Amino acid sequence: MRYKKAHENNVPTQSWHAHRNMDGEKVIKVTDRYSEIDAVIVYIHQHLYDPLPLSRLARYAGYSPYHFTRIFKERIGLSPQYFVSSLRLQKAKDLLLRTNLSVRDIALEIGQQSLGTFTTRFTEKVGMTPSHFRNSALQADNHLLSLQKLHDWPAPHLTSNQHAKVEGTVQAEIPFEGVILIGLFAKPIPEGLPLYGTLLSSLGYFCFTNVKPGIYYLMATAVSWGMQAKDILLPQTTLRARLKEPIIVNPYSSVPHQQVMLHAPKLDDPPILISLPLLMNNFLNRVLQNSNR
Repeated sequence: MRYKKAHENNVPTQSWHAHRNMDGEKVIKVTDRYSEIDAVIVYIHQHLYDPLPLSRLARYAGYSPYHFTRIFKERIGLSPQYFVSSLRLQKAKDLLLRTNLSVRDIALEIGQQSLGTFTTRFTEKVGMTPSHFRNSALQADNHLLSLQKLHDWPAPHLTSNQHAKVEGTVQAEIPFEGVILIGLFAKPIPEGLPLYGTLLSSLGYFCFTNVKPGIYYLMATAVSWGMQAKDILLPQTTLRARLKEPIIVNPYSSVPHQQVMLHAPKLDDPPILISLPLLMNNFLNRVLQNSNR
């Protein structure tokens, strides 16, 4: 089983299109100007099942491994190998939902020889085991329906400590009706549970309070009310946003107001690995606990 797929890129300095070959596989071709990193990302998507050592990617880009790693990380926020590994884990999610392959076979498909290592890593990044993820479509539907019926969305908590607060405004390039998931993560990729996270019922103000001093990466995505369960579990088309510059929270200085713009998926966006239904469930549980107090 082999797939060739890349996400739509909205970078205005380049133009590229997708078509399907005789086997029905989507193939991405760059047609105009593009940077070396853009080309490498397309190359990664098209050769995701092949061995992709750093030397091969650097050679394709025309740089030394050291220089390629530096500019790739500066552009994407992640090392080339971390980016490749994350895309392969996203492919594992796709195979779990769209095929009947066993978990062991899926691990082998993405180049992971050890089932135990694959299961541990998947659980850490996605928030649940591969088997649980495979059977979570009904939960995704139920959670989205519960959120749509929710009338009393919790308001941001006010705090007198301005030095432990991260606040801002979320806007979107494309109109939508649904829910926004936003969080502060330890790495510049939405994997694992956010250190601080919440759901918003609409665009506008958000606020995280009692944020401990540290370095955080803010990321968000939007789920439309009419979205199907598999599209929630495989959020490759959802609007998303990530601030490439980290947010630094110091004990005695306030954090500037953050402007977050949700946009259509771009080629250099890292995959959303964390299970969105899991985040929805955690939020609904917090709402229920607060209402019972």
